[in-house]
Amino acid sequence: MRILGLRRFVTLTSWVVILANPLPIPAFAGSEQDLQIKTPIPRQIEVQPTIASSLVLQPASVAFPITSTLGSSTIEQTGVVQVANGSPNDDASTNNEQPGRRALPAPLDGVFPSSEYLGPTPLIGVPDTDPIYPLTKALWSAFPALKRARIKVYGWANAGINASTSDKSNIPESYATVPNRLELDQGVLRIERVPDTVQTSHVDWGFRFTPMYGIDYRWTTAQGWFSGQLLHHNYLYGFDPVEAYGLVYVPSVAKGMVIKIGRYISPPDIEAQLAPDNYLYTHSLMFTYDCYTQTGINAAIKLNDQWSILFGIHAGDDIAPWNGAAHPTAMAMARWVSASNNDSLWGGIDSLNGGRFKGGHDNLQQFNLTWTHRFNERGTFLTTTETYYIFQTHALVGGTVNNGPPRSFFQGVGPGAPISGNAPAYGVVNYTELKLSKKDFLSLRPVDYIVDFKGERSGFATTMASWTAGVTHRFNELVSVRPEVRYEHAFSARPWDNGQRKDQFMFAIDALLRF
Repeated sequence: MRILGLRRFVTLTSWVVILANPLPIPAFAGSEQDLQIKTPIPRQIEVQPTIASSLVLQPASVAFPITSTLGSSTIEQTGVVQVANGSPNDDASTNNEQPGRRALPAPLDGVFPSSEYLGPTPLIGVPDTDPIYPLTKALWSAFPALKRARIKVYGWANAGINASTSDKSNIPESYATVPNRLELDQGVLRIERVPDTVQTSHVDWGFRFTPMYGIDYRWTTAQGWFSGQLLHHNYLYGFDPVEAYGLVYVPSVAKGMVIKIGRYISPPDIEAQLAPDNYLYTHSLMFTYDCYTQTGINAAIKLNDQWSILFGIHAGDDIAPWNGAAHPTAMAMARWVSASNNDSLWGGIDSLNGGRFKGGHDNLQQFNLTWTHRFNERGTFLTTTETYYIFQTHALVGGTVNNGPPRSFFQGVGPGAPISGNAPAYGVVNYTELKLSKKDFLSLRPVDYIVDFKGERSGFATTMASWTAGVTHRFNELVSVRPEVRYEHAFSARPWDNGQRKDQFMFAIDALLRF
């Protein structure tokens, strides 16, 4: 490892400690047993006068507001903490009642990025119990109309550094593209309104807008959405509006229906594009090569507490509808949760159309299935496994064409060789998660394989695998870090460091600062 990389690593670690210490560390009132009762109680942090879908709990003592999770997409988060000062939801009463929940109890502990099983977002019948972060709180104080409208504005900065055996490029590892250097992975500002899907008396609406800047834009870019930064210039840093959609909740369809229209994150995966939603800093090789975002319209329908379905149409994986590479593409998925609440299945068709590569862009046909199992009722020990099958026809080696100039961190520019017939890929990944303490959990990724039969996804016709172990530590409700160690290997090619290495070893750590 270069000395420069080591110095930057020490600098990052020092800043994390400095930033973390002045902030109040959450104090949990009650005993450890209080934190681990079988049925977690939903909570809303920093709330004001309560209304029908919210609640003020009144414990013997209250310390600091406590975040329910490290994640950002956590409208389904629950757990056992004490809260005060009301809720932004205008539909609640002032009675001392907890927020309603028209769903099975949250199955997983709140220390994890989400306490819910995978499924359509937002989950119907689950209350909005997200923390109220400092920026939202300040804006609500200055502009009370935002609070009355339940509009939140918040965000995060995520920076990381790695010590890698590669010299120029860590790819196909993602997202820590550049070896041995401190980088801003993503700076995000989110504006959203979450519809109240617990009530069944009236139609409600919502929206989410999540612009992002950083090196992670290289992985989230969709052709037609400001994509020239990557596909014409091959810049390391760029901007991407990762999410931009509206929501309409219709309670009269089955047990509730949510219609989503706009650009949204592809639904199937364990992993997600935005840093707070992941168990680990780096991503699996399997996740690296599937769909990231879609633009279209879909409808999630709750049939009962065990079954939900999602169906829709979009422009194709990582393509804007107005782009020449767009295809009308079908989606149909289903979510099942066992009556015991110990198991869940989530999967189906993420993308299906004619399957022909067009306009210099991939046209992935993708089928996913994820099984999650918890080993105890507290949800502190779980395992989740995802598999997918991807294919397309008349594609190019390496897939979507980057027409920018070659750069040290990525030199695979220009169109690859044509591939005759079908170009399939198969992937599988497992995460096993264990809560260690109130502020820590262990993440193991013991299985991560992608079989790129003809090299369409990665540019190398080979099987690749990685093995990763890491820990997430939360200093307080605003600052967390994720150190990890990772080894990856290709069985019949040299994909790493611009085609120079058949394997790669890495220590990496990132810091997540919420505001």
